[in-house]
Amino acid sequence: MHSIRAALILFMSLAACASPAAIPTQQQSSPIAIATWPFGKIGTERAIEELQRGGTPIDAVEQGVRAVEKISPDRSVGLGGQPNAAGYVQLDACIMDGKTCGAGSVAGLEGIVHPISAARRVMEDTKHVMLVGEGARWFALSKGLESIDVSELPAKKQSWQVAAQKPATPTGHDTVTLLVLGKDGDLAGGCSTSGMAGKLPGRVGDSPILGAGLFVDNEVGAAGATGVGENVMRHCATFAVVERMRQGMHPQQACEATLHAIAKKDPRGYRLNLCLLALDKQGRVGAATTDEPFPYAVTAQGKSEVRTARPIAPR
Repeated sequence: MHSIRAALILFMSLAACASPAAIPTQQQSSPIAIATWPFGKIGTERAIEELQRGGTPIDAVEQGVRAVEKISPDRSVGLGGQPNAAGYVQLDACIMDGKTCGAGSVAGLEGIVHPISAARRVMEDTKHVMLVGEGARWFALSKGLESIDVSELPAKKQSWQVAAQKPATPTGHDTVTLLVLGKDGDLAGGCSTSGMAGKLPGRVGDSPILGAGLFVDNEVGAAGATGVGENVMRHCATFAVVERMRQGMHPQQACEATLHAIAKKDPRGYRLNLCLLALDKQGRVGAATTDEPFPYAVTAQGKSEVRTARPIAPR
């Protein structure tokens, strides 16, 4: 008995002297990336690749979204996206870094190949959160970001006086929204879109609006949206999802509960064309949609796939 007691005392003494660095302060997470739509798989895979190279979650988000912007899938993201009613493309994007509480956003951006990179520069190189229009383009050019010639735009903008008499009927579009959880448990997210086809020039959707198209809280989780931006903005949808996760809801429950709450008070009911995506601190994911099936991409632990969320049942 004496020898056992002595051994226990010795063990406790050694434990008390252990260096704090030897005691883990939080559970390590497996990197995971999720994104809207099947083409988001390009972004999630690029994001995980960036993390494996030693990049941070915010690096992973930027590189993942850039990969999608470059190819402009479905003519809905990047400069290959659908033009507005006056015939030219205006881009929106935002980015959020959970670790630093940093955020950057651009809207109505013209001629810049990677609006997500412009948003990151706003976050890191200015004291602002959002830049729009000509100011956003000037800033992006001053940072040496890749661009195209927009010298033909003044003529197109003059034609808006004609287009305003009979604006084009807005048609569908898709946004890339990418959420990333790094191995150390830090979160980041980003959105990028060319917006609604045939929109009025100057129209800004939910994608660059924090709490609408994207919201990240490093203590809780992240959420993103796609669909009709006006319906997302009216209800601060992604902020609502994160707050529900803060209260203990699983990301899937949080997405569904948010859509039910919106549909309950919105005159449109469940005819919202609104999709939500969420990722929490534990690496759990969720997705929900009001109208049509919503495919989304998930990449983690050597596996990459496209899953589909079915429309929620009205209640």
